[in-house]
Amino acid sequence: MANIVESIKILRDRTEAGIMNCKEALQKASGDIDLAEEILRKEGIAKAAKKSSRDTEQGIVGSYIHAGGKIGAIVEVNCETDFVARTEGFKELVHNLSMQVAAMSPLYVDESDAKFDDSQDPEQVCLIKQSFIKDPSKNIETLVNESVGKLGENIRIRRFSRFALGE
Repeated sequence: MANIVESIKILRDRTEAGIMNCKEALQKASGDIDLAEEILRKEGIAKAAKKSSRDTEQGIVGSYIHAGGKIGAIVEVNCETDFVARTEGFKELVHNLSMQVAAMSPLYVDESDAKFDDSQDPEQVCLIKQSFIKDPSKNIETLVNESVGKLGENIRIRRFSRFALGE
């Protein structure tokens, strides 16, 4: 019994998923923590798809100013409730998105906002399609979907602006 409790604790630390979700994932994975983490990640993406039609009228505006003060970004990210908007997980997501905008200089949130021609690669100009600067193995869409799974609410990047000295 102590082993399953320790495994749940490790999985929760890695994923921030609920206790019962961790327990179920570990049972499906026959105790393999890495496989259970992958199961939770896939379930988080599935949860994100189910929640995508929900209204997002709360949220926060976050910013990032790069060292030296020559580049900065401001991002509005919406969620369903004020409670989730105040959580550390949500605030961290908004901070990471602000850093992404400052570093990668996207032009649009996603392809539906885009007014680009065939010469522009959506993975370069659309924030949601860009590789995450802290973990290039996932893109921003995956990062947001993982947060939806962890926080249990629909999350949308509404808008952003990037500033660079002299531009």
